[in-house]
Amino acid sequence: MRSIWNGNISFGLVSIPIKIYPATEDHSISFRQIHTRDNGRIRYRKVCELEDKPVESGEIGRAYEDADGALVPITEEDLAALPLPTTHTLEIEAFISASEIDPLQMGDAYYLGTSGAAGAKPYTLLREALKRSEKVAIAKYAHRGRERLGMLRVVGDTIALHRLLWPDEVREPAGVAPKEKVTVKPAELDLADTLMETLGEVDLSDLRDEYHEALEELVAAKMSGATPTAEPGERPAGAQVVDLMAALKESVRSAKEARGEGAEEAEEAEEAEEAGEGGAEEEGEATVHELRGRKKAPAKKAPAKKAATKKTTAAGKKTAAKTAKAAEKEPAGKRQAGAKKAAAKKSAAKKTTAKKQTGKRGTRTAS
Repeated sequence: MRSIWNGNISFGLVSIPIKIYPATEDHSISFRQIHTRDNGRIRYRKVCELEDKPVESGEIGRAYEDADGALVPITEEDLAALPLPTTHTLEIEAFISASEIDPLQMGDAYYLGTSGAAGAKPYTLLREALKRSEKVAIAKYAHRGRERLGMLRVVGDTIALHRLLWPDEVREPAGVAPKEKVTVKPAELDLADTLMETLGEVDLSDLRDEYHEALEELVAAKMSGATPTAEPGERPAGAQVVDLMAALKESVRSAKEARGEGAEEAEEAEEAEEAGEGGAEEEGEATVHELRGRKKAPAKKAPAKKAATKKTTAAGKKTAAKTAKAAEKEPAGKRQAGAKKAAAKKSAAKKTTAKKQTGKRGTRTAS
């Protein structure tokens, strides 16, 4: 891997010689512009407007254009004379919690490696200090003709550098949010929560750039002289204006089906959600999109205890039903006689209990 910057990390009085390496790469396929009539390459040439002639790169400088359109030349000597202490130094300014960094400020990522054996010990010291403190380092450094802000954090056994935008480079989102006053009902939020839970989590390593893969197949087919066999992707149907609650319910149903859950479970969940709505729904507009399928989750087996309980309950219900049917089949006279015998037994049992209690009381009085 080729380094793009050499310098030092300034950590107080500790200096760590380092090299910066790109941590990411672009996997996109690049195209060239051609003349469609004869496939001739279309190239860009840098031309001087005054002479109307192409200019070599060694003759090209830079200038600042003011509001009136006048150009003020800025030479390399002018830039070299600027007081830029971070020209070859990545100077750590502070250590803060990563949660204090606005994700909008995050830019390109790089890996920091040591430059020579002398940097191994201080590099490891900084890495372990960052690990134990669970903080990130904020640093300033110069790259490509300007001073930049960066964040250092630990990735495995390596220190990574994330380029940060300066705070004044992040725009305020004024006027972007909807201006209309909208009230979101608790039932709608509950359905949104259900949809989020149904979609669940995803391992980012499982996600693929399907367009890039299809583009590679197309290029390979063209290079081999074969006719591309890829079918065109389905175009999304026109937007369907539906009730927001209906859109959420349909989204939950589609997500559950995509995850391999049964239609009965989806219907039961929908009925439970309807019961919690209280019957009041607010009409709104939304667009229903078909959800892509995910890997089917393995079906959950019911615990053995629950299965046994269900069987016992079912057997008990069957026994009770048989007893009731047998009683119905008996003649009315037998049923009445049986009822009288049961009442007589209950009465005798009550009298016996009363005598025992009277005897106990008399014994207590005599003592």
